[in-house]
Amino acid sequence: MEASDTLDRQSESELYFPPESIQQNANAQEYDKLHAFSVQDPEAYWGERAEEFSWYKKWDKVLDDSNKPFFKWFVGGKVNIVHNALDRHLTTYHRNKIALIWEGEPGDTRTFSYFALHREVSKFSNVLRSMGVKKGDIVTIYLPRIPEQVIAMLACAKIGAIHSVVYGGFSVEALAERIQDAQSKVLITADGGWLRGKIVELKMIADEAIARQGTIEHVIVVKRTGQEIYMEAGRDYWFEDLINLPVANGLNAPTEVMDAEDPLFILYTSGTTGRPKGILHTHGGYMVYTATTLKNVFDIKDEDRWWCAADPGWITGHSYIVYAPLLVGATSFMYEGAPNYPYPNRWWRMIENYGISILYTAPTAIRGLMRFGDSWVKRHDLSSLRLLGSVGEPINPEAWKWYHTVVGGERCPIMDTWWQTETGGFMISPLPITPLKPGSATKPFFGIDADVVDEEGNPVKAGEEGYLVIKKPWPGMLRTIYGDPDRYKEQYWSKYGNMYQAGDSARKDEDGYIWVIGRIDDVIKVSGYRLGTAEVESALVSHNAVSEAAAIGLPHELKGNAIHAYVILKAGQERTEGLEEELRNHVGHEMGPIAKPDQITIVDSLPKTRSGKIMRRLLKARAMGLPEGDISTLEQ
Repeated sequence: MEASDTLDRQSESELYFPPESIQQNANAQEYDKLHAFSVQDPEAYWGERAEEFSWYKKWDKVLDDSNKPFFKWFVGGKVNIVHNALDRHLTTYHRNKIALIWEGEPGDTRTFSYFALHREVSKFSNVLRSMGVKKGDIVTIYLPRIPEQVIAMLACAKIGAIHSVVYGGFSVEALAERIQDAQSKVLITADGGWLRGKIVELKMIADEAIARQGTIEHVIVVKRTGQEIYMEAGRDYWFEDLINLPVANGLNAPTEVMDAEDPLFILYTSGTTGRPKGILHTHGGYMVYTATTLKNVFDIKDEDRWWCAADPGWITGHSYIVYAPLLVGATSFMYEGAPNYPYPNRWWRMIENYGISILYTAPTAIRGLMRFGDSWVKRHDLSSLRLLGSVGEPINPEAWKWYHTVVGGERCPIMDTWWQTETGGFMISPLPITPLKPGSATKPFFGIDADVVDEEGNPVKAGEEGYLVIKKPWPGMLRTIYGDPDRYKEQYWSKYGNMYQAGDSARKDEDGYIWVIGRIDDVIKVSGYRLGTAEVESALVSHNAVSEAAAIGLPHELKGNAIHAYVILKAGQERTEGLEEELRNHVGHEMGPIAKPDQITIVDSLPKTRSGKIMRRLLKARAMGLPEGDISTLEQ
């Protein structure tokens, strides 16, 4: 048993009970009774939740499972997520409530009321319409963490276009690949963004990506840094110029009536082989699911200031920066830059300054800030915090306890959430009234029938490791992989047929608490971000010195996992001083800094099966000094 596993097992007997004040004031209802009802009759449960929203036309059927695994929700319903996230608030007291508070890394700030955000979204939706963007078109968004990123996403949804957001930390190849797969004609980017005091050259990267594929016709550029950039006449336009044209009349911008099952967005996530997968979500089910999960898990109240410290380029940002907070009428905070820039107290200063009451972040960020000690936290008044949250990967008990004690002052329950790009929202999570165990995501959300099973699909005994599965469909689930329905079936439904295979290993303890262990497949989670081994290896092999490569993830104190790569050089190529660093930088250029391997080892051969597949499991076992296990398929 590994040391971390031992720690987790010890944590199974530790219970942290929420303070009396949280238990008394939480929106959460009695869990066991309501969960049993929601799983026994999910259509009744989700039908009730959907009634909380405004529909142009009510659905005929809550769930259509006639074409499994292509489930449909709220069939026949007419809706638009933007109608519920913005339009409907204009007739309530939320009209003048703050929707979004934003701070840039250099310290500049902007705020938007619900009325102001609606106005900006309406203006930009008219700009998109004037450029020929129509219902069903896919618009690629490649922006830093600025308000225009939120505005662009909402404007696409408002007119029925599908947005494909590419994380601003991804580089040339990743962006080009995603544009090509989506066949986007419009790209929205910026002159640059700020990170750790330096400019991220987004427009330059975008230009190179456009040169690698042939679909982009228009580029809309937000002026963020003010630096000189190349602007191609007839193709590139400044966002600020367009938004102020007469065509961008925010008073006359109709919201497109959509079918509940019409696509809302595509978000690409790394696959174990081949190109990234375009995960497709829809207007109706995703709307109901994300709002319901946020409202219940984080007990959102009207006076809260909610900070999801993710990036809208990832599903966490889509669901819990952009859509769910607006759907429930919350006030959100958003920050552009690094957690520790210019000093390790940046986050704590902002929590104090803005009166943040709920912080939702990743274990990587927690571990990174924990490294600087307690004093940076303790110099700030964090008494406004009421709840804390964790997302992206299992949180180790040591980091959980520091987060709870030092940041939360032992009074803020931690909502440790397990979910995926594919699930749309929280799947396994405590509620504010749930007794907590450090490192466990606790129990399934309402309507979610989760279990841990063996190879045959039978539930494993308490404490045994198995495969995490979801036994019934839920409204926020992905509908397909864009353009590849066969891959959708193969990836998520082929192993058990009638159960969604999450691709994670897990175990359930005696109390029914679920402990997620990690990925089963060859996807490496670095700082909570999923990166496919195939993508990293492809980037390495694209270097003229490399003939073959293998990438593995090894445990890392701060990142959760770090990428270690093994490469075989082409015949005639010699190992030169600085080659490893050159290869690291090459991967960073092709995929973005997040994908840079921590270590590259040049080898003469790689362990392979007789059919030619690289045995990454064996590389990992050797690197960690663990038993090599079954090597009967190893090429001799």
